Amino acid sequence: MERPVRFPPALLTTLILALLVVLSIRGLDIDFGLIFSMQGIGQIGSYFYEMFPPDLSGDFLHDVFFAAVETLAISIMGTVFAIPLGIALALFATRNIIGTGRVSGQSNNKGRRLHAPLFVVSRLILNVLRSIPELLWAIIFILVVGLGPFAGVLALSLHTGGVLGKLYADVLENVDPQPVEAIAVTGAGRVNLFFYSVLPQALPQCLSYTLYRWEMNIREATILGFVGAGGIGLFFYKAINLFYIDRVLTLIIAVYIMVNLVDMLSQFLRRKVQ
Repeated sequence: MERPVRFPPALLTTLILALLVVLSIRGLDIDFGLIFSMQGIGQIGSYFYEMFPPDLSGDFLHDVFFAAVETLAISIMGTVFAIPLGIALALFATRNIIGTGRVSGQSNNKGRRLHAPLFVVSRLILNVLRSIPELLWAIIFILVVGLGPFAGVLALSLHTGGVLGKLYADVLENVDPQPVEAIAVTGAGRVNLFFYSVLPQALPQCLSYTLYRWEMNIREATILGFVGAGGIGLFFYKAINLFYIDRVLTLIIAVYIMVNLVDMLSQFLRRKVQ
């Protein structure tokens, strides 16, 4: 009896991805000809030509500087507020921290019954927080607290808290069990097990994730300004709507400088904690 012909997994995966790409192009009615046509290339070239030279007037650079500082402040506060939220949810969303598993120091039925609903609720909250984009959170908070950077901070805090909570929980669940078990045999309680065995292993990676999210929040804080949540994004919105193309280039340069400075600082800090 002949064996059935089986496709190699790599080939089958490639065919499925190719089919999804083709269906996506057809479903979205994507026309690459519009971009690469002479008219499309001409319009793009004309737009970039009008960007030069950038607007370097003193008054505008003064406004851009303070808008960039506000964007940086929004990203910092959004990340700072997200950290305790992420930690609190991660502790309950981790199987081996509360109620059962290695760190709890016990695996009785009472602990399992207590942990199960906490685990499910925490995971649900994390999923909701990170599934709603920052832009939508910002629109919601603008309706609550009004226009301005406070709405941007709240939007970043909730979404980033959901992302960090998921990342922290994954790190905590994948710590090396041997140091935990070595301390557990000494009779240490769950608090000591966490602070002396789990946290030292998880802290460097959690800090690295936090710094990376801060980098991302710089970019997200820029976008939030388009809906009135403060920062340099508001200047982008005004410049684009009023066709001040030279100011758009100035703002792009400002964001580029700001993001790269934060990226260098973040890389320096990550090397220190690893």
